[in-house]
Amino acid sequence: MTDALLANSDLMSAYAEAEERFWAANPNSFAAHEAAVAAMPGGNTRTVIHYAPFPLAFARGEGSRLWDADGHELVDFLGEYTAGIYGHNNPAIEAAIETALKDGIVLGGPNLMEARFATAVVDRFPALELVRFTNSGTEANLMAISSARTFTGREKVMVFDGGYHGGVFYFAGPSPLNAPFPFLKATYNDIEGTRTMIREAGEELACVILEPMMGSSGCIPASVEFLAMIHEETKKAGALMILDEVMTSRLSPGGLHGKYGITPDMLSLGKYVGGGMTFGAFGGRADIMSNFDPRREGAWPHAGTFNNNILTMSAGIAGLTQLYTPEAAANLNAMGDGYRGRLNAVAEKSGLPVQITGIGSMNTVHFRSGPIDRPYVDAVANKLRDLMHLDMIDGGIYHARRGMMNLSLPMTSSDIDAGVAAFENFIEGRAGVIERSLE
Repeated sequence: MTDALLANSDLMSAYAEAEERFWAANPNSFAAHEAAVAAMPGGNTRTVIHYAPFPLAFARGEGSRLWDADGHELVDFLGEYTAGIYGHNNPAIEAAIETALKDGIVLGGPNLMEARFATAVVDRFPALELVRFTNSGTEANLMAISSARTFTGREKVMVFDGGYHGGVFYFAGPSPLNAPFPFLKATYNDIEGTRTMIREAGEELACVILEPMMGSSGCIPASVEFLAMIHEETKKAGALMILDEVMTSRLSPGGLHGKYGITPDMLSLGKYVGGGMTFGAFGGRADIMSNFDPRREGAWPHAGTFNNNILTMSAGIAGLTQLYTPEAAANLNAMGDGYRGRLNAVAEKSGLPVQITGIGSMNTVHFRSGPIDRPYVDAVANKLRDLMHLDMIDGGIYHARRGMMNLSLPMTSSDIDAGVAAFENFIEGRAGVIERSLE
């Protein structure tokens, strides 16, 4: 990293050097990948966790730390793409799961935990009058959109370029596997353009779905004015506003909609809310959600063998009521704001076109100057993120390949210092590469 020749080489040469170093350091992870290829396409069953030349295989985690198959200890700044807010092996989560295991896990009927959990979720998030559980954020968004189309009797669904709402709602590029709904694609944070599209869709528009901060596309916050416009225009059009807070609900005690005082018609949740177990939820206005009441004639069906699984219900209660309390949420997000500020200070000192966007405990590194208010496609920036990813791993920091960094509750000030130091080493060591690549 400090060798002048390597530090000032071109981007492709620098990446080749980093990749060669990664190969040499991780033979056991490579062996695990090779074994996985025999049974899974590309050795993978979850696209986002694959990266070149092969992904690290992890043996265990504890607190804010991970150990890979080759014994390297890493500070976990990935946080399971925001789901791992409790860190690894949290005692309260473990105790809740152990109790559930002893009492039986597939009971085949209502259990004593689901109503408690539902009450805690409804009490926490202002948009929820009633809620139902699923097993993932993808399912939650599928149910929310299907509910909106059925409730309104309309077909069209407005999404945003670069948006991601689960495995069948991927709008950051073409996906042949998307749900076959008639989608209208608008531009994130474009107030006038989106307003016009909503008005033109008129009585054909069932709903608008968006994240109040885009997560997968770069931790890009929506302006409050943009969210308020959608809230107003959907009401005028008779359409529903769905906020996908699968990721962003962690950014304030009552989610970002609670922070901004903008209440959508429907809300989707997932990730950390299930205490680290598989989880999703959708809900909202009582007049919409009451259609799922099985006591009603003509009620909408909603199946899912594990929707109320006792492990998730128990872990979710422990997480939401004992650990990620409103006070803990405020503290973690303040720590995240401080971390982002320190990273931006490093970038600003370098004079390079590098910046970090986000809110609270979710952040993403961008290799560009100027405001970032919508997703973009930039092959050079992507390759710089690839290089940063391998360099940061070499420096003991694990984060998302796309430059995303998320904080978790067990993180300490020394973890934050380590993240800042590794980023600073990357910026200083690769300054020449970054500068010439972005000329």
